[in-house]
This record gives sequence, structure tokens and C-alpha cells, in this order.
Amino acid sequence: MSTTFPLRFLLAAFAGFVNRQQAQVIDYLTEENRVLKEQLGRKRLRLTDDQRRRLAAKGKPLGRRILNRFATIVSPNTILRWHRRLIAAHHTYPHKGRVGRPGIMKVIRELIVRMATENASWGYLRIQGELKKLGHRVGKTTIATTLKDNGIQPSPDRPTSWRTFLKAHADAICGMDFFTVDVWTKRGLVTHYVLLAIQHATRRVEIAGVTTTPNASFMAQVARNLTDDVEGFLRDKKFLVLDNDSLFTKQFCSILGEAGCDVVRTAIQAPDMNAFAERFVHTVKRECLSKLILFGEGHLRRVLNEFVEHYNAERPHQGIDNNLIAQTDDEPPKGNRVVADERLGGLLRSYRRSA
Repeated sequence: MSTTFPLRFLLAAFAGFVNRQQAQVIDYLTEENRVLKEQLGRKRLRLTDDQRRRLAAKGKPLGRRILNRFATIVSPNTILRWHRRLIAAHHTYPHKGRVGRPGIMKVIRELIVRMATENASWGYLRIQGELKKLGHRVGKTTIATTLKDNGIQPSPDRPTSWRTFLKAHADAICGMDFFTVDVWTKRGLVTHYVLLAIQHATRRVEIAGVTTTPNASFMAQVARNLTDDVEGFLRDKKFLVLDNDSLFTKQFCSILGEAGCDVVRTAIQAPDMNAFAERFVHTVKRECLSKLILFGEGHLRRVLNEFVEHYNAERPHQGIDNNLIAQTDDEPPKGNRVVADERLGGLLRSYRRSA
């Protein structure tokens, strides 16, 4: 009795000391969590699924009463709810006898839609063969269902997109459009009509005519100039894209047709169908005409000629990979001084290395 009492007393004292140490550690960690939570302010604390699982596993054995005292990041009800979900997920197994084929992968669906959109003549078997080349074995019915779900018709009824048409025939296509410029004259401001033509493949531009009266005789002369056998801008072109402007008269279109250049009309109020010509109009106005006050038709013609020479020979174009229209294979001389070529008093600049 006398020998066991001191040992029990010593164990009780040590246990009390450990309990006090644990209580102090718990108090410190609780307060630390409160401080960190105050730092967040009103920001919502976002936990990952793994973090929720760990808190739920540790919190369940403590019970609601202890959690009410020590939980500072989330409420006890939240921790217990996470625990119930953890238990439910543990006893939920995937159904191994599920009926039906699994859904087609998103990447394959996107490929089917892309191939059908970019290739109007491709049927189900053609698309199936291309997918097989890429390592995807897809049934014909799956391809048909995917196209139907995306509102794409079968190949005989699928229209060719303008993008595909223009790319396939770029070497043989030109675009044409009018734009107006107000010029100061002795009679005040006078509106001039500028007619441009642009080659789709190269982006080369020509000003086909400038006039204040774009009547039938003016348009007929423009058509004859453009289809001249020697210097005509359209002499080897098969298609000319035009909008539905009444200025493009029947006589104008007839002269072009007799020279072998068919007119392709865009839809009404659809400028994107003649995007290259529309883009040039935007460019010449933004980079040049909007920065000048023009006096007389002669001044306008000189400005347009300077800009077209700059556009065709000196300016890189994004549509042809930032190359020049008259691109050469010669490497620019390295190490030579960089010089600037200026037009219109420095309004237009281009840079090159001196020879």
C-alpha cells in the first residue's frame, strides 16, 4: 500500500500535466484559427473535397457539443453533413449492368462537326474514314446522330460555306466595292465615288476609278479597262464578288461575263461575304484618308495612288502571314542600317535595311 500510493500520485500528476498541456495547445490552435478567419474577412473559405473529407473524419468522433466549442472554420452542422455524405459515398457503388453505349467523347464530336462543316461534300463514310486515320473508330450511326444534334444536314443537302468557297477559288477571285470620299472644291464639299478591286489570293489592290457621277457609261468603261487582254486587273480572273449596289449595272456585269469573269452577288446587308474589299476600305480610311484634308479630285487621286503603292509593295498584311504582297525569298541584309521610306509627308512609313 505504501509503495503503490506514491506511484499512483505520480501518474495522476503527470496525467494532469499532460491534460493541461493539451488544453493549452487546443486553446492556442483554436485562437489561431479565429485569427486566420478574421484575416479572411467576409471572403468565403473554399475547401477541396479532400479537405472536407479530412475534417469530416476527424470531427465525427468529437460530437456536436465539442465541435460547437472548438470548430472555427466551419459550423458543426457542416462538418456532420460532410460526414453523412462521406458515409453515403462509401456505400454507393457504380452500376455494373448499365444498359447502352457510353456517350461519345467530346473531342470526337467536335472533330465530326468540324469535318462536316469544313467539307460540304463529305458523307458519313468519308468522315468515318478520316476519324479512323486519327485513331478513332466511330460508327456511321454515331456520326449521323452527332450531325443531327448539331443541326448539320447530310452531305447532299449541306451548303458550301463562303469561307470554303473563297479559299478554294482564291487565285481566281477578286472582290470589288465602292466607297465615298468628301473632297473640298470651289463648289464646297463634293462627294467622290472610289471603286476598288482586290485580288483574294495576293491582296493586291487597284483603284478602278474615281468619279463624282458613277453612271452607266462610267461603269462600262471601268469594265472594259479591267478586262483588257494586256493590262486588265481581271484578265485572268473567273469570279468577281460584288454587293447588290445598283451602281453595278447589268451592262457592267455583261461586259465582265463576256470576258470570262462571272459576277457573284453577296446577300443583302452581308458585308462579310466581301470581307477583303470591306477590309481595304476600312484600312485606307483609318490609315490615310481620315488624317488628310483633300482639295480637288487631283489631290484625291494622288493620295490614293500613293497609298495603293504603299499597300501593294511596302506594307505587310496579316491575311498572308504578315508578308509583303511582292514577297521575295531573298533574306534582308543583316547588320545594315535601318532606314524609313516615307510617303505623303511621313503619314505612311515602311522600314528596310539599306543595301
